[in-house]
Amino acid sequence: MARGWESKSVEDQMDAAQAEWEAHVKRQAPRQEREHTERRQSLLLSRSQVLSRLKVVQNGRYRAQLQLALEHLDAQLNECE
Repeated sequence: MARGWESKSVEDQMDAAQAEWEAHVKRQAPRQEREHTERRQSLLLSRSQVLSRLKVVQNGRYRAQLQLALEHLDAQLNECE
C-alpha cells in the first residue's frame, strides 16, 4: 500500500509541475506560439508512443502500419519547425 501512496505523490508532483509549466508558458508566449508548442508536444508524445509500440510489435502488418505512422509524424514535426 505504501507503494500506491508513493506513486500518487509522484503523480501529484508531476501534475503540479505540468500545471506550473503551462501557467508559465501562458503568461509568456503569445497564443500562436502556445498553439505551436502544444502541437509540437502532442506530436512528440505520439511519436514516442509509436516508437515504444514498434519495439514490441510482432505482427508484420502492424509493424508496417506503425512505420507509416512514424514517417507521417516525422513529416508533421518537420513542418512545425
